[in-house]
Amino acid sequence: MDRMVYLAMTGAKHALQAQQNTAHNLANANTTGFRADLDSLMSAPVTGPGHDSRVYSLETGVGNDFQQGSMQHTGRELDIAVEGKGWIAVQAADGTEGYTRRGDLKVGPGGLLETGDGRLVMGNDGPVAVPPAEKIEIGSDGTVSVVPLGQSADTLAVVDRIKLVNPPETELTKGEDGLFRLKQGGQAAPDGAVSVVNGTLEGSNVNTVDALVEMIDNQRQFEAYVKLMDAAKTNDEASSRLLRSS
Repeated sequence: MDRMVYLAMTGAKHALQAQQNTAHNLANANTTGFRADLDSLMSAPVTGPGHDSRVYSLETGVGNDFQQGSMQHTGRELDIAVEGKGWIAVQAADGTEGYTRRGDLKVGPGGLLETGDGRLVMGNDGPVAVPPAEKIEIGSDGTVSVVPLGQSADTLAVVDRIKLVNPPETELTKGEDGLFRLKQGGQAAPDGAVSVVNGTLEGSNVNTVDALVEMIDNQRQFEAYVKLMDAAKTNDEASSRLLRSS
């Protein structure tokens, strides 16, 4: 009986975790550059004396869907989208370097270039600093140029270049802050082959229809595991009554 309860209990636990990940994906269906989380479950044996026939559900890790989201033309001069594979390097809250596809950039109060969620955009030698300017342009290679205050529109001065990287997706892991980092730590090298499209944003790659279907499926699985535990309890009580009456 304990085998039945243990399997149902671990199955319900991971069905609930899968529901949490699906809900997180659905909540970010409109987040610029968001990459959906994926669940991976497997059955594993319980080791130890007397437990050879027990198995339980195991979450082998949450992966990510690296499929590109839809491109949305905005016409805004500070909106960029990575074309094809690649990432924008940003500074995380703890000072480490992370990677994102979020390209809704803005100039912060201190003149530093930021993403829409406040991450500092990295350049050749640290965060990109933008001086007061009449106009800001971002080239396809990530070069940031400005028209200085009081100058004519054809006077462009290069101030920095956004760090664009393209490490193998198998070497990336997603942190709790939503940024990707190298699994082994360190920083990825700039990749000159990565290009961006100006005046465009990449949307989330979450398919809302699929996410809703997954939520219904996870809920039904959880309910099935709970019913299985109830059935185990009923069977155990019936067995106890038979033993007492014999």
